[in-house]
Amino acid sequence: MDDSEATSLEQIRAFLAGSGGVRFAGQRREEVYGWVEETLVRHQYASLNRPDKGAVRLYIARMTGLSRAQVTRLIAAHRRTGRVKAAVYQRARFATQYTPADVTLLAYVDKAHGNLSGPATRRILEREYSEYGQAAYQRLSAISVAHLYRLRNSTAYRRRNATYQPTRPTPIPIGERRKPQPQRMPGYLRIDAVHQGDQDGRKGLYHINAVDEVTQWEIVAATPQINELWLLPVLEALLGQFPAGSTPTTAASSSTTTWPICWTSCSSSKPSRGPTIPATTAWWNARTAPSSASISATATSTRDTPRRWASFIAST
Repeated sequence: MDDSEATSLEQIRAFLAGSGGVRFAGQRREEVYGWVEETLVRHQYASLNRPDKGAVRLYIARMTGLSRAQVTRLIAAHRRTGRVKAAVYQRARFATQYTPADVTLLAYVDKAHGNLSGPATRRILEREYSEYGQAAYQRLSAISVAHLYRLRNSTAYRRRNATYQPTRPTPIPIGERRKPQPQRMPGYLRIDAVHQGDQDGRKGLYHINAVDEVTQWEIVAATPQINELWLLPVLEALLGQFPAGSTPTTAASSSTTTWPICWTSCSSSKPSRGPTIPATTAWWNARTAPSSASISATATSTRDTPRRWASFIAST
């Protein structure tokens, strides 16, 4: 700031009278504080009377854009120290009670005891000092549970005791996987579905292989898509070709039907309606390529079967 022309109080009063609506603002705080100090020294602010002090105070506020309270604080600092300087910011810091050695010792204790809970670990630290006289545990013996967890979250602790647990998958009880028990009764079918692959951007067929578990009667069919619209006529034709003794039957004692829900288990990862379907994966040697899906299943009676299969079961 250059105000070399305002050297007297009369010039300052004339400036204040002529610039009533004008406000200025300093560029940098160090520059503003240096100019305020120079102005107070040049006009000998401490020896001025009350009206002249008010004029100088208003002049400083007008030139720097500072508020009245800020100008008052700067003048008070100049009266105490003879300088107007920006105060250096100092962050308030709490005294460090636990040293890096304590963090290392805590990591050692947790690793030795298998990472117990906070209250249990605190009790161990307390006994190490009070009952066994271990001087290294003196500070940790009085630690609170909350601060113990803060130390566990520190970077120094994690470098020494890091525990990683893999993601645990949540099992979904879609079906019970077990080896089928046909009891030498025909009607337990194994269904293998294989996609022959695509060629020139055209989808290939899905080959369906049905084998009776007891009689080993085998029928192969094909369908262009795996959905209910295409599978219902294929299954009707496939099941109709099994011998009379091998057609799926309903046992009077257990009321279980062997085949209707078999393909539902193959084509959907979750049952749409009805109870959970017990199903079994392949326990035999696969007859098809490794990418095939081999599944045999048992399901409840038609009363508990999804509606879309009820009419199909009744017709067969």
